[in-house]
Amino acid sequence: MNNENLIRLTGVTKTHEGAGGTFHALREVNLQVKPGEFVAIIGKSGSGKSTILNMLSGIDKPTSGEIWIGDTTIHNMDQDQLAKWRRRNVGVVFQFFQLLPTLTILENVMLPMDFCGIIPARERKGRALRLLEQVGISEQADKLPALLSGGQQQRAAIARALANDPALLMADEPTGNLDSHTSEAILQLFKGLAASGKTIVMVTHERDITKWVSSVVKLADGQVVNGSGLYD
Repeated sequence: MNNENLIRLTGVTKTHEGAGGTFHALREVNLQVKPGEFVAIIGKSGSGKSTILNMLSGIDKPTSGEIWIGDTTIHNMDQDQLAKWRRRNVGVVFQFFQLLPTLTILENVMLPMDFCGIIPARERKGRALRLLEQVGISEQADKLPALLSGGQQQRAAIARALANDPALLMADEPTGNLDSHTSEAILQLFKGLAASGKTIVMVTHERDITKWVSSVVKLADGQVVNGSGLYD
């Protein structure tokens, strides 16, 4: 593969069989993303945005085609292999935060480290505090999620996604539940993470996205309709 790309999708198709016949969620999608890029995937509901995100994070597998992340072919892994690969290589940020309500913010960020075991136990609390400082909410470390604003909860969710230092950050409508001012702050945070070397793929309905991202990929009916590359 081209070593300049962290992500490469080649001819990726995803179909579902139903009572009405075959539904194509994705059709022969080709996509390349370089390390450190911040890519926005846009399109109407049902265009295939979330399907691509699920493919890249190893949650779902293509019907045909190839998916390379670095030098790893994830399209031919079994579920156990995918789960192990995902824990080490992918962080996911959700629209509705998905923080565990009975754990403090600090404990939420430490949880992926405890689960995966990559970070030595003695280093986990310190790393979690540094991540919370990086996203600007270290003073909220000992609070429960319900005591934080939506923007603060999303920052905590980003810190949690970074817990095991993944190469790839996936964000599924991360600003969809936030006001415009808070959305801009979160996009600025993602832009800074990309500048520091993280590769970010974000599904979004944000209209004015080009000033934040490296490139925009537009989907329609499961196909890339504009190629990848920054809008003019």
